[in-house]
Amino acid sequence: MQRDALLTQDELDFIQNMQHNPQLNVRDATSSLLVNGGSQIRDLLTRLAAHEQVTIQANFENQQMTFPLHLVEDEFHAMHLRLGVPSIYEDGPMIRPWRLALEEPVALENSKGQPGTMWVHEISFKGVLLEVRNKTKAPKHFALWFSPSGYERIALRGTFERETEQGFYAYELSQSDKDETERLRQYILQQHRLTHPALHI
Repeated sequence: MQRDALLTQDELDFIQNMQHNPQLNVRDATSSLLVNGGSQIRDLLTRLAAHEQVTIQANFENQQMTFPLHLVEDEFHAMHLRLGVPSIYEDGPMIRPWRLALEEPVALENSKGQPGTMWVHEISFKGVLLEVRNKTKAPKHFALWFSPSGYERIALRGTFERETEQGFYAYELSQSDKDETERLRQYILQQHRLTHPALHI
């Protein structure tokens, strides 16, 4: 290599290696969105996403998914529209958030990871159906951790709604942390993929 070269041969090899590494060149097809339809539509969507909540809705069978659109800036300061984690709903007499019925109930934990008397039977991104064990009284509010097997635990904050005929307790979730909300939505989406694999191919 010439004396005045900007890169050594090792540096050049490293850069070429990175360019040809298939793992580094994989795009996340679910989060990136290319908008075709002319500059007017793209500009309108960009302005709306910057100031309002913009969503894309997909209906299938008796369910619907609502994807939020976020305006994000890349490392070159260019603005892009990116799909967020969807909210999943099911149709019926009323449209309600899709509920994941757990095969085995999961105990809610305190901040130290110790299981308590409240056990999750069903969960959605908006609410949870709990069993209260050891004859303890269902609280009006709770702030505990949901720790399903194989997943990072998720902080949940719930407010008592009603007792069901089966003796379970329905709580509305009110997540104060945006990251926790996203993690719960991500968990629900992953479980929806397992429950409805044909839809997510």
